[in-house]
Amino acid sequence: MSVVIAAEKLDLTFQTNDGPVHALSDIDLQINRGEFVSFIGPSGCGKTTLLRVIADLEQPTGGSISVNGVSPSEARLARAYGYVFQAAALYPWRTIGANVSLPLEVMGLSKADRQARIAKNLELVNLVGFEKKFPWQLSGGMQQRASIARALSFDPDMLLMDEPFGALDEIVRDHLNEQLLKLWAQTKKTVVFVTHSIPEAVFLSTRIVVMSPRPGRIHEIIDCDLGDDRPLDIRETTKFLEIAHRVREGLRLGHSYHD
Repeated sequence: MSVVIAAEKLDLTFQTNDGPVHALSDIDLQINRGEFVSFIGPSGCGKTTLLRVIADLEQPTGGSISVNGVSPSEARLARAYGYVFQAAALYPWRTIGANVSLPLEVMGLSKADRQARIAKNLELVNLVGFEKKFPWQLSGGMQQRASIARALSFDPDMLLMDEPFGALDEIVRDHLNEQLLKLWAQTKKTVVFVTHSIPEAVFLSTRIVVMSPRPGRIHEIIDCDLGDDRPLDIRETTKFLEIAHRVREGLRLGHSYHD
C-alpha cells in the first residue's frame, strides 16, 4: 500500500490572548491509500485540529506532514481531498443539485459535465430525485448526505470527515454509518474520520487512532480487522466488543475518557 498521509514529530501551538495553547504534540502517523482511519478522543484532544492540519486549514509549528507526497497546501491546490464538516454547511438559497455543483462551478467545468457528476454523486448517497429540493426541505441526515456528495463531486483521492453524524439521532446515525461503508467500498477512497463514538469508530474503521488530552498525542493505534462485510449486528459479536473494549481502555489509560 502507498502512504498518502505521513506526519512526523508534528506539533502545533496556537498563540492566543491568554498565552500559547499546545494543541498537538509529537504526532507520528502514516495512513495508507484506501484505509478508513478514525481519530477518537475527548473534546479538546486535537483530533479535529489534526484533521485540519491534513487539510491545510491549520499550519503546524513543528515537525513535518505530507499529503500524497507533497505539502498539505500543494495537496489542497491539487484538490486531493473533499472535506465534510460537522454541519452540512449547504447554502439555503441553492438547490441540492446546485450545492453539489458548487465546487465544479469553481473549477470551471461545463454544464454537461457538472450535471453528469451531480447525478453520479447523488446516486452514490441515495439522493436521486432530490436535486431540485432546497436544504430546508431535507432531513438532517439527508443534508449530510448531500454534503458528502458535494465533497465527492470533483473525485478527490481522500475524504476528510469531521464528526459528520455527531448531531444526528442514533437510528439515523446507524443508517448513515451503513451507507458510508457502502460508499467507501464503492469508491475505494481513503477516509479520515473524526468521532467521539467508540461503536462508530469500530464499525467503520480499518484502524483507530486513540488520542489523549491536550496537548493532543497519539496514545495508541488499534487495528480493526472486522473484514469488509459489516452489517450492523456485527456490533454484537465478540470480536467487535473486544476491539471496542480495547479502544475504551486506551482512552482510559491515556487519561482521556472525559469531556
